[in-house]
Amino acid sequence: MAPMDFTSRQPLIPSFLYSLRGVVVPSPDPGNPTAAVAGKEIDVGERIVVPAPSEPWKKIELYSPEFYAACTVGGILSCGLTHTAVTPLDLVKCNMQIDPVKYKSISSGFGVLFKEQGVRGFFRGWVPTLLGYSAQGACKFGFYEFFKKYYADLAGPENAAKYKTLIYLAGSASAEVIADVALCPFEAVKVRVQTQPGFARGLSDGLPKFIKSEGALGLYKGLVPLWGHTMMKFASFETIVELLYKHAIPKPKNECSKSLQLGVSFAGGYIAGVFCAIVSHPADNLVSFLNNAKGATVGDAVKKMGLMGLFTRGLPLRIVMIGTLTGAQWGIYDAFKVFVGLPTTGGPAPLPAEKA
Repeated sequence: MAPMDFTSRQPLIPSFLYSLRGVVVPSPDPGNPTAAVAGKEIDVGERIVVPAPSEPWKKIELYSPEFYAACTVGGILSCGLTHTAVTPLDLVKCNMQIDPVKYKSISSGFGVLFKEQGVRGFFRGWVPTLLGYSAQGACKFGFYEFFKKYYADLAGPENAAKYKTLIYLAGSASAEVIADVALCPFEAVKVRVQTQPGFARGLSDGLPKFIKSEGALGLYKGLVPLWGHTMMKFASFETIVELLYKHAIPKPKNECSKSLQLGVSFAGGYIAGVFCAIVSHPADNLVSFLNNAKGATVGDAVKKMGLMGLFTRGLPLRIVMIGTLTGAQWGIYDAFKVFVGLPTTGGPAPLPAEKA
């Protein structure tokens, strides 16, 4: 079969959506911004492939099945590991939301847990946390990359560049619907295990007990409040990273070291996480409340917690937790992308095209 000619194909997605300008393929000559693969120069009009640094003979083609698979694995690592690591914080946060009289503050919350359950109590619910957020991360990051390109292709290069924030929001919203369906059953069991001592030891006995009590549909009663979290996280991250490269970094992204780029990813993720924590906190309180009590409704939550309580109960701890989590997630995700030879996420918008 004759080799396919990609030179006539113009990619519809703007390069800045994937930070391709100047960093697509490592150049043999650091002083030459035009990269070469197999002796052939590559310009923006060609199909782009990126060699993996650990296996130079292999190449990951952007937007190929291998590319989305790599993004999916990166998402599993970034979300599964980070959420499991902060299980103690999450456990205190959930209990502060459910029983603020007993768990008055972060420090007293840890004290109560340690006194009643010992050190092992700090990691109660870690299995549904690991499995649930690994599944969510796989769908969230993998489908975000897919839908981001899909919607940019539909919009065309000019509209995608003009309405890039809408592209980010649409891509993240589509990915979030799928990701939260994967997460919701695990989250329901996790909250019940963490906030009701004696309900179950973990996922293996907690899941069948939950289904017996409330039915399979009961696992998804916290689904709607979960939506909205990822949209803020992804759209704000892309915008913040672009602003950091534009105003805070003294040189173009393609001239920055990989360690500096990963530092920007962490900083952008942390700031985005703070915004995300504030905006989505009422929904997080609802999820904890609905999954804690059988037959609970949104109206019951508002009546018991009050409108102000929905917005503020447990918020300081959640800001710290989600800011750190999101920064670490983007750092791990982009570190994995760099490991397999892909560019980091986000970056400056392209320079305006010169008029003829």
